[in-house]
Amino acid sequence: MKKIYHLKTCSTCVRIIKTLELPDDVIFQDIKTEEITVKQLEELAKLAGSYEALFSKRAKLYKDMGLKNQNLTEKDFKQYILEHYTFLSRPVLVYNDRIFIGNSAKTVEAAKAFIHSNE
Repeated sequence: MKKIYHLKTCSTCVRIIKTLELPDDVIFQDIKTEEITVKQLEELAKLAGSYEALFSKRAKLYKDMGLKNQNLTEKDFKQYILEHYTFLSRPVLVYNDRIFIGNSAKTVEAAKAFIHSNE
């Protein structure tokens, strides 16, 4: 599978997508207009190793809801991501059963190298 979960209105996601130079067969899912499903999230968590790995602790809602002061479980991380797209660390790229999560320069470079070595 070749898919990227992103926000089309997010300038960081747009910049990263351009940087990655994705092939035409990658499927794009704007998680604001097409919510992530339970099945999709479960598949992502399996690839990532946990729901926490997919969870954005930089989201404004994370601070606003006081979640940083709580002891969140995997079940909590899953539920919050399903409740609001902002809790999914973005972008999330799945490329041939490899997952790349977030927007750090290291992650973006790893994804780009992987994509271009598998063309």
